[in-house]
Amino acid sequence: MSFDEIIDRFGTHSAKWDMMEPNFGVPAKDGIAMWVADMDFRPPHSVQKAVEDMAAHGVYGYWGARTEYYAAICWWMKARHGWEVDPGSIFATHGLVNGVALCVDTWTAPGDGVVLMTPVYHAFGRVIRAAGREVVECPLKTVSGRYEMDFDAWDAQMTGREKILILCSPHNPGGRVWTREELEGVAAFVHRHDLILISDEIHHDLVFPGAVHVPMATLPDISDRLVMMTSASKTFNIAGTETGNVIISDPELRKAFAARISALSISPNSFGIAMTTAAYTPEGAQWVDALVSYLDGNRKLFDGAVAEIPGLASMPLEATYLAWVDFAGTGMEREEFTRRVEQDARIAINRGPTFGAGGESFLRFNFATPRSRVEEAMDRLAAAFADLQ
Repeated sequence: MSFDEIIDRFGTHSAKWDMMEPNFGVPAKDGIAMWVADMDFRPPHSVQKAVEDMAAHGVYGYWGARTEYYAAICWWMKARHGWEVDPGSIFATHGLVNGVALCVDTWTAPGDGVVLMTPVYHAFGRVIRAAGREVVECPLKTVSGRYEMDFDAWDAQMTGREKILILCSPHNPGGRVWTREELEGVAAFVHRHDLILISDEIHHDLVFPGAVHVPMATLPDISDRLVMMTSASKTFNIAGTETGNVIISDPELRKAFAARISALSISPNSFGIAMTTAAYTPEGAQWVDALVSYLDGNRKLFDGAVAEIPGLASMPLEATYLAWVDFAGTGMEREEFTRRVEQDARIAINRGPTFGAGGESFLRFNFATPRSRVEEAMDRLAAAFADLQ
């Protein structure tokens, strides 16, 4: 397929495009949607064929054995990440935000603290607060323009009420691929404070040249408190299937999680099972390699254009397709630079404060769209801030 193809998504119940005007006031007639994290690309043929085969059969009953699904996950994690997964450790959930909510429900009580390294994916905080738990924000520090962990400061924040730490790896929105040394620091931190570690690794396939993702599960002496979360949804642009995987190797943790899954009757849908199984194949792997190469080109285009606008700084991106741009150098109030992007440039973006402490001067841009659209967006962005040049 060609990633350059412009696909009209209006009128398809697309959150990204159909909700752009209601949510941000960016006009549908000529706005560019660069907010919610899905891509404007079709998945590989193997995934399309899986859906077409189901439609051709025409009966959509209850899904049976998941043997092939689990085998596909195990093959992918071993082939792409060097991670051996026991199929008996896999739980299929209704997406990974649902997986996070289930973890919070399983291992915390109302009033307990859940630690987030902020700024970080906004849905974490949303489900934690909705469950009546406390969000404990541990701010990442900025060193040479990128995020780093600050364990000394975080140690001082812990009160003993915290029960869980949620790690976003690779990091959204900062695009960091955490090093093995940093992950070892996380492991030591959760041991010191007796926390369960939820490692959300949904972006682990979208890593750019020069960086290597290390699955948290490959570190030693962490399995007794580790919950891994993965999904094909971001990698293959099938987020609408709402299918994710919670992978737990420790028997006691697995038993507790299984009890909540059973009590709440959580399961994925048959289309998500079929599409993930079809994605995690050699054909899917070739497609992902081509995708990452294309996204890398978009990343370089985006960062180069941002660098030409005085006062704007794009955080160096090692993974994901989500650029994190700091507008602090403009000297403008947040309302002003946001207005220029949304109203003058007519680009829908995610606003930084929704990601927690540290996001106040940032906007997040999704460049997983055809390159011609990225070029148009960057021309508009430059025009919106032309007075600074």
